[in-house]
Amino acid sequence: MTTHTVDTTQELAAFLRARRERLDPADLGLPVRRQARRTPGLRREEVAELAGVSVDYVVRLEQGRGLRPSAEVVEALARALRLAPVERAYLFNLAQQRPRGAEKAASAAQPSLARLVNDLSPLPAMLLNHRYDVLAWNPEMARLLVDFTTLPPVQRNAIWLCLRHPQVRELYADRERVVREGVAQLRAAWAAYPGDQELTERIAELLTCDEEFARLWGEREVTVPGRGDKVLRHPEVGTIAVRFEVLIPLQDPDQRLVIFRAADGPSQAALDRLCTG
Repeated sequence: MTTHTVDTTQELAAFLRARRERLDPADLGLPVRRQARRTPGLRREEVAELAGVSVDYVVRLEQGRGLRPSAEVVEALARALRLAPVERAYLFNLAQQRPRGAEKAASAAQPSLARLVNDLSPLPAMLLNHRYDVLAWNPEMARLLVDFTTLPPVQRNAIWLCLRHPQVRELYADRERVVREGVAQLRAAWAAYPGDQELTERIAELLTCDEEFARLWGEREVTVPGRGDKVLRHPEVGTIAVRFEVLIPLQDPDQRLVIFRAADGPSQAALDRLCTG
């Protein structure tokens, strides 16, 4: 069987036609017309009216004439065609655009993910958004890093903690590498979410108040690690080597689950003493 590369222009055209044809005009409150419809679903004129674009534009999109609709037009078409969230995401991907909602970081943990963080005990786990704000954590992660409940929400940020919190600053054996990677991750998020004003303001604040951050930011390194190793020098139980995994839920791609595991026997023993003591 031959596998073909996806032609996004033609797939966009076919997807729009298919979703238009599955809709019942009566369900959308459109007037019933006396002239029989030659094809099922909405007419192109009706889609154009619902989306606030010209009929000619809809025709050219459905004929695959190489148009690249803006994010605003894609959003309007998604609403007009009553697309489900996964279909909306698919349409944005075909149009090579980013949904406008992607500029907004989650400020609270998705409830099922927050429960999962707790269910992962005794493995230390936490939930972050794309700004690296800590949205949820289990007791093991709090014992390992810092008691997040004692911090104001603005300080519950993984990057800020590495740079500014006295306890966390001293926690990592290879602090230079950890901070460098953190700044590179934040730069990647800044590029991926250019309209996120809160993220922009946080970066501006760190550039002003933290010389280390400003130096590393100026190097323009970018990374998005999905796994790695860290060595922590915990004040209560000594050295703990951990391996971490970062998982991104399909339905909540703005949230990321971070899980730590002991890298060796002595580290596991230290974790056990820390979390059961």
